[in-house]
Amino acid sequence: HFQLMESGGDSVQTGGSLRLSCAATNLATPKYCMGWFRQALGKGRERVASIAADGATDYHGSVRGRFTVSQDNTKTKLDLQLNNLRLDDAGMYYCAVSRLPSIILGRGCRNWSGREHTTWGQGTQVTIST
Repeated sequence: HFQLMESGGDSVQTGGSLRLSCAATNLATPKYCMGWFRQALGKGRERVASIAADGATDYHGSVRGRFTVSQDNTKTKLDLQLNNLRLDDAGMYYCAVSRLPSIILGRGCRNWSGREHTTWGQGTQVTIST
């Protein structure tokens, strides 16, 4: 049974940057999607960025061009670089791994909703202020 541990959440001002990291332990196979979801207060959880086993990435439209997801060669460490942060980027950010192979979740795991077949980390808080 593998575990996910996030770090890097902080309080920043609008326009600032953060780098979130996720370390996966006991992850046996790299064939699944890894990604970042976020949940703002009172809202549902949404996928922000994801990376498939073949390295293809997909982003939520609101973060495209500002956020970058990356993975190390072992595919057990997943980072998210957040630039030019906005107030609506605030929330709890969760690292996640799909329990379905990435090949069936579309390019960059674009069809991964996280509603099922997903393992979650505990989350790291991102707070944005003006």
